[in-house]
Amino acid sequence: MIYVTGERLYPHHARAASFDTRWRGLEPAQVHDYLNRVADELERLHRELTTANTEAERIRQALRQWQSRHTGCRHTDPGSPNSRWQR
Repeated sequence: MIYVTGERLYPHHARAASFDTRWRGLEPAQVHDYLNRVADELERLHRELTTANTEAERIRQALRQWQSRHTGCRHTDPGSPNSRWQR
């Protein structure tokens, strides 16, 4: 079985997939070529996902640092006379 519910599909799953042969079945070379293309695409997507997760974590850490640096900053009341936003 190629995919079990709840289990992620990785490139090596597509590359190692095997199918039963039937009379008048599909051309095995074409099936393997296609599975290799699928595996290459999965590999690319996993790399992109890893990159995106790394970047998201970097942004989260930068936001936390920014928030901690600005926790003591004074905020003006939106209705105060020194505010740019007059009522």
